[in-house]
Amino acid sequence: MMLYNGELVDPLKFRLSLPNRGLAFGDGFFETLVFDGGLRYATGHLARMQQAAAALYLTLPAALATPHALETTLAQLLVANLLPAARLRLQLWRAGGGRYTPPTDSADWLATAEPFVSDNSPLQRVDFAQQTHAMLSPLSFCKGPQAWLYVRAAHERRQRGLDEIILCHAAGHVAEAGAAAIFWVRDEVLFTPALASGCVAGVRRAAVLQAALTLGIRCQQGLFGPADLLAADAAFTANVAAVRVIHTIQNKQYLANNRLITSLFTALA
Repeated sequence: MMLYNGELVDPLKFRLSLPNRGLAFGDGFFETLVFDGGLRYATGHLARMQQAAAALYLTLPAALATPHALETTLAQLLVANLLPAARLRLQLWRAGGGRYTPPTDSADWLATAEPFVSDNSPLQRVDFAQQTHAMLSPLSFCKGPQAWLYVRAAHERRQRGLDEIILCHAAGHVAEAGAAAIFWVRDEVLFTPALASGCVAGVRRAAVLQAALTLGIRCQQGLFGPADLLAADAAFTANVAAVRVIHTIQNKQYLANNRLITSLFTALA
């Protein structure tokens, strides 16, 4: 079952009417969420949704407009699909038709669920993307408007037989992994690209930074080149579904066990 504008619907009977501004113009955004004994990082997801809605001049539907409402609404999918844990996709787009000029700030939405199984296995083969660059834009912090970048990156990752791929800005700055934020440790300092690199403002990224602050770990956000990452002692990726240690980028091998990373992983568990 799926949720369309708050109503449970059978996927086999579901139809989208035209015109559809999400299809025609990409006039919307999406969130990837995990529900496992509760909605993970509900407050963080809502904050990013509010920011994305404001950037696109959309009004969030009441059913999604508070952390409690968001969790209560999406919990229906787990019950309807008999799922103990789920990976959720929440898609929002502007209602109505029209051309470029928005006819309304109202949003339609669709939520789907699939079984969730955590995969925190190490990433053995990682390299930098050669065919796609990250792009800084007024919407690069959220998911959806630049999704084609990640589709291209995933295609290249599969072609090259990699476990993960790293996107850099056209100016040469490291931005993020193909579907996750990237962090590294050098001399007991935690590093991660700033949002100015064009990376997504990941909910798990924010959680890692908050955990580092709580643990008293020095953290630097900035514009760093591939050489900075390759000079690190240890590295990992983080998204809402998993936190994964990186073993190798190109020919650089990283520490499998790092005290700072271990303490962060424990705090995030």
